[in-house]
Amino acid sequence: MEMEISLRPLQINDFDDVLKWSKDDGFCMANGWEKNRDRDELYQWWQKCVNNKAHNFIRLGIEFEGKLIGYADLACIKGNSAEIGIAIGNRSLWGNGIGSASLLRVIDYAANTLGIDIFTAETHEGNVRSRKMLEKTGFIERSKIGNEIYMGQANQLIQYELIRY
Repeated sequence: MEMEISLRPLQINDFDDVLKWSKDDGFCMANGWEKNRDRDELYQWWQKCVNNKAHNFIRLGIEFEGKLIGYADLACIKGNSAEIGIAIGNRSLWGNGIGSASLLRVIDYAANTLGIDIFTAETHEGNVRSRKMLEKTGFIERSKIGNEIYMGQANQLIQYELIRY
């Protein structure tokens, strides 16, 4: 059964959802968001996301069953390649295949709309769900370069690649 997942431009009235995500310590830790952000500062950040005009970066809203549940990024867009990432804001949806379905929807969008067929992604060794999602959707581990704090602990970064020719 196909999940009802769609992509759409971000909207300023999505802020209430973003504010909820920002109050979830688990989401913040998993996605590198600062905890306890000031509401006004978060709103200003969201306005920048909504009004983004960068030529090499696109952030789209992810909707599931008609509700905003997260966002998807296409970054470092150059020619036919881009770095891809997603964040599912509602943690009750984690582990249900929604991330994988969302990632596939973003890949299809990027391929069909932007002509992108080389995708890179990066995650932390300790982020088992993200690693499984990437591998489930066809990404291949390419390298282990760098370290970052993830969930409060130093973690190896893992780089992935997906080529769609």
